[in-house]
Amino acid sequence: MTEDSKHRIALETLGIAADEPALRRIETLLAVMARLRDPERGCPWDLKQDFASIATCTIEEAYEVAEAIARGDLDDLKDELGDLLLQVVFHAQMASEQGAFGFAEVVAAINDKLIRRHPHVFGEASVADAEAQLVAWEAMKSAERRARRRADEAPPSALDGVPDALPEWQRALKLQKRGAAVGYDWPDPVPVIDKLHEEIAELREALALPASEERQAALEEEMGDLLFVAINLARKARVDPGAALRRANAKYARRFHAMEALARAQGREFATLALAEQDALWAEAKRAERRAGPPPGN
Repeated sequence: MTEDSKHRIALETLGIAADEPALRRIETLLAVMARLRDPERGCPWDLKQDFASIATCTIEEAYEVAEAIARGDLDDLKDELGDLLLQVVFHAQMASEQGAFGFAEVVAAINDKLIRRHPHVFGEASVADAEAQLVAWEAMKSAERRARRRADEAPPSALDGVPDALPEWQRALKLQKRGAAVGYDWPDPVPVIDKLHEEIAELREALALPASEERQAALEEEMGDLLFVAINLARKARVDPGAALRRANAKYARRFHAMEALARAQGREFATLALAEQDALWAEAKRAERRAGPPPGN
């Protein structure tokens, strides 16, 4: 049986015509998800899931989208965006089962938000450029947070709404941007470099301490400060720290694989080589890479 035949049978089972127009395809996805969660006829795995278990999948799918973009693979990007859309539909279906909201309410909420936060497109306001629009966007978000605040809550903060669940480097970046939005920021990258050197010196001091729990705590604190300042430097240099680290990771993996291949070509096992020999292979892999030019996606 072909994939088209299987797809047609699945649609017929759900009562949906196989020749549906494009705008009905989302209805198919919603119907498929509802069927997967049907207590009587659904899938045991899908029925077992909850918001917490699917949240992990949602994060993974978002990273796979970013990976496809980094590779410049549009075919894979199409598939990964579908997987990410499924996560939204899955969460909406579970919320609907609890009587909280459904997919339509999710779509309505983002439609309202996009229109509300783009008065220069859908209203009479105007903005000078993309940078000014970003400032206006953050100001509108801040106003919305203040409007939602209950009277018995703590006084508002510029840092309100930065999720604790973000990867820590992303949370650091968002905290820094929030601080910058109210004027607490470096004037340019140069003093951040000075601060980076200061943090490296403090890390050296912690490394020089005798082994103890206090030393380990100091190392963690100083390393955290160093990483926080490095992210700040990336922000001031207008470099996406996530993209920069992803590129560095890819470079390391690429050159490491090349070192292993070079060692095998010489009839040697990479893991048995002395560090100096491994370094020599790294230098050789680096030279070969530069001769070949940048890899796709870089």
